[in-house]
Amino acid sequence: MGLAALLRRTDFRLLFAGQALSMFGDSAMLLVLAIWVKELTGSNGAAGLTLVFVALPSLIGPLGGWLVDRVRRRPFLVVTNVCSAVAVLPLLAVRSREHVWLIYTVAALYGTLLVLHVAALNALLKAMLPESSLGAANAVLQTVKEALRLVAPLTGAALYTVVGGAGVALLDGLTFLGAAIALGALRVAEPDRSAAQQQSVRAELVAGLTFLWRARPLLHVTVALAIALLVIGIAESVVFAIVEWLGRPPEFVGVVVAVQGIGAVLGGFAATWLIRAAGEVPTVIVGLATFSLGAVVMIAVWLPVVVVGVVLAGFGLPLVLVGFVTTLQRSTSGALMGRVTTAAYLVIGIPQTVSVALGALLVSVLDYRLLLGVMSGGTLLAVAYLLVTGRAAASPADPTASDARLAGNVPGAMSASRAMGWALPPAPAPADEPSPAPTDSSSGSPAELGPDVGDARVGQR
Repeated sequence: MGLAALLRRTDFRLLFAGQALSMFGDSAMLLVLAIWVKELTGSNGAAGLTLVFVALPSLIGPLGGWLVDRVRRRPFLVVTNVCSAVAVLPLLAVRSREHVWLIYTVAALYGTLLVLHVAALNALLKAMLPESSLGAANAVLQTVKEALRLVAPLTGAALYTVVGGAGVALLDGLTFLGAAIALGALRVAEPDRSAAQQQSVRAELVAGLTFLWRARPLLHVTVALAIALLVIGIAESVVFAIVEWLGRPPEFVGVVVAVQGIGAVLGGFAATWLIRAAGEVPTVIVGLATFSLGAVVMIAVWLPVVVVGVVLAGFGLPLVLVGFVTTLQRSTSGALMGRVTTAAYLVIGIPQTVSVALGALLVSVLDYRLLLGVMSGGTLLAVAYLLVTGRAAASPADPTASDARLAGNVPGAMSASRAMGWALPPAPAPADEPSPAPTDSSSGSPAELGPDVGDARVGQR
């Protein structure tokens, strides 16, 4: 299902409109927060530290995932958008360097609500769309997000110059309220999950991590992304060093982000085609390799070559993210989506937080070109990991039995053996299809014989 077909669906149009509004506000505000800190403190490291506070809440993600899996996701998304609009209000009190802590506090609130929002959004998409459309929907939303990088950061930086950070905060709050209105008009049939859980709170909290550990290729993709983010996060501070080397003011970071957005838009369009042609895991590999090449090219001292590197890096990131999110959605049942999403983001969030913090520290003592080299090498290591685990990823483990134990007998619970491997084509059936009929007892089901047997059957197919 392509963009035109998706946009013919009223439910997706409303979701699309709401996401576009909130993503515009995010793209503008998150950059402005870092620029604001840079201007108040004069420190690249302090500016990069803003993103550390955004990433830190992912460490308590499993608690948020447990909450998401106990409620209806559409109303929950309405609430998170309203809360996001309220969360930016403390920025109206920022006047001087002494108020930087307020910016960091808002960044942490942003990060907390973002963890909840992403988990609920993945689950809502799973409930709304057939499985075969998830890749296209993720690619469309990622493309819009990256397209907004062409205008939102520049708009935010320009507004910051004219009306200051408080004015941008008010604009951001309005975009969140608009998103809440759009989502409020959305109608999706969702089961009441408030009484669905029968396990202890502790068991429910670790259910996402347990499922993630048993699901392939989701585990491999998550680990590879964690390896890559251990170095990619350095870019949050390196970008300020690049702008400083160019002799431009901090607001020029908006131009750099917009240039990256050009490549990212192209990458978003390419993601749908590449997933259909090769599968999710190869899409992630191509994205990581392209980002690594872009980081190397940015080491050059000639500005036009640096621009090419920024575009290449921008092209690679949507391929990685769309491949990762689609793998997650197709490997996980709807009842576990919140917990598995936050578990996966916990695994990738820890190295990302460490990376951003290290970048904020190292950019002040090391040449940024050396840090770009580290970024390139780290992403290549992630590529190597996926290539080495490729044969195992081509035959994903079948966690049907564990899924049933963790989520209960939920209609539409999907075995990860039916999720994609290296080039396994999208299944045409919707996500809420009924469970298949039992196999002949003489041969035994994959759940009865164990995950290895399920792997072998996928491999034979």
